[in-house]
Amino acid sequence: MIPMAAVPIGTDAQLVIAPMLIVLATAVATLLLGQRPRARAAVSVAGAVAYAIAVAAIDWYIVLAPDAPGIATYQVGDWPAPFGITLVADGLSAFLLTMVATIGIASFVFSMRVLPELDRRSYYFPLFHFLMLGVTGAFLTGDLFNLFVWFEVMLMASYIFVAYDGGPQHTRAAFWYVALNLLASAVFLLGVGGIYATTGTLNMADLAQRLAEPAAYGIDPGPVVGLLALLLSVFAIKAGLVPFQFWIPTAYRAAPPQVTALLAGATKKVGIYAIIRLSFTVFAGAQLGVALEIPGVGVVVSGDSPLAFMGAALFVMAAASILVGGLGAVGRDSLEGVFAYSSIGQVGFIAIPVAIAATTASPDLRHLGILAALIYALNHTLAKGLLFLSVGAVRTATGTSRLADLGGLARRSPPLAIAFFVAALSLVGIPPLSGFFGKFLVFDAAARAETVPVLVLLLVGSLLTIAYATRTWNRSFWGVQSPAVEDATPDSVQVAVLLGLAAAILAVGVGFEPVYRFADAAATAALDSEAYVDAVSPTDIESLDSSGGGHS
Repeated sequence: MIPMAAVPIGTDAQLVIAPMLIVLATAVATLLLGQRPRARAAVSVAGAVAYAIAVAAIDWYIVLAPDAPGIATYQVGDWPAPFGITLVADGLSAFLLTMVATIGIASFVFSMRVLPELDRRSYYFPLFHFLMLGVTGAFLTGDLFNLFVWFEVMLMASYIFVAYDGGPQHTRAAFWYVALNLLASAVFLLGVGGIYATTGTLNMADLAQRLAEPAAYGIDPGPVVGLLALLLSVFAIKAGLVPFQFWIPTAYRAAPPQVTALLAGATKKVGIYAIIRLSFTVFAGAQLGVALEIPGVGVVVSGDSPLAFMGAALFVMAAASILVGGLGAVGRDSLEGVFAYSSIGQVGFIAIPVAIAATTASPDLRHLGILAALIYALNHTLAKGLLFLSVGAVRTATGTSRLADLGGLARRSPPLAIAFFVAALSLVGIPPLSGFFGKFLVFDAAARAETVPVLVLLLVGSLLTIAYATRTWNRSFWGVQSPAVEDATPDSVQVAVLLGLAAAILAVGVGFEPVYRFADAAATAALDSEAYVDAVSPTDIESLDSSGGGHS
């Protein structure tokens, strides 16, 4: 295990805020450059490269290096917690930032290739970087209110991208997307306000400490279960879990494919991250007995923390997501329709091991559950990002993405077919691709939990994945070339991006050991609430509380 010790304010601590500063500066600079496309493109490229370097530096110096501390904090303006804004980089946030940087670079290069079409709208790249800023801030923030703020930054950019092409269907999709997320934002604020009223703080480390010792702080943890339910519903909306999934098909079809790749590969993971961070790092220490029966499974979940409730609810949503997403994907008539519903089903596979981790009393199984979810999320980011980008490549080459109008793409463009085939196989879980390890670990967690209904559910979901992946391949890439495919000329740069992601999927599978160690460190960080509290300077928190201070 990587040692978990706080980094003092210094070079390592400054790395925590570096990705946010870089992407914010890039967004502002591209906005100010207005109608100067070449300068804006150059700044965007430099910013994207610098962002990736900053994330890589966090990965190595804070998490992976032999002498890495495992966690680092940055107090904005040197204001101590819980008064100031705290940023925290640990294994969990670093692992997810790496996924964002990877799919972000691929989406960005894809966007650059279609720049002549997008250039008449000079706000595209500023919005792209603001979207990255919101995701980055959500992964690094150390308090609930700023988690809400970064959610809104992320969502404001995505609102515009959903309506980007300006057609009636895009406007309709954006309307429902905005309406649902405005409701979610109101519920989020209600939950945050309730938590503050109950505990007197919004700093995650301070909140974890108070919930673990409620008597010492004079608070009643009873309302925490209801407030966690509110937050879970919000995060389920962001992740696209059933019954909050209905915005995904229309929004994913409406947004440009390169943006949809980022929405599926990055913004969905913000919801999963928030569930893991708050449930296991913050709320797990609350001493509050819960006993619930999971409908349809016949399993009674009980525990001495709100995790039992969260796990039961997450089981139901994850199971429904796997079935709704898989069945919906089988019947779609377009590439983006298949992959949109597939995203609903695949996020269910990510949520199942998180639910197992929440409902078990075994520390080893809890660790395995979070580890499986993270590995599966990594594969989903790479494979689903590649598949959505392939929609853009196919649409650019043929002018359509309808399955009925495609056929024979493998003969017309073997490199495009190879990239698509690798992503589809990884989604199914074929070795030695990254998807095999994610699916194996999810099944392993369910088997160790001895939940036969969950194993059956996972098997059914896997068969549905095989069904829609095979159907999509046969109708799009196999067979006789359709008229649209006969005249198609795939863009070489777009295909190169797809091949790069396919190589990454293969590399993660073949060289899985370092990826496993990184994910193991991320799972450890998610579950080590004590180290998280210590890193955010609990001495200052305790001294301020004893002197009569409070959160403001």
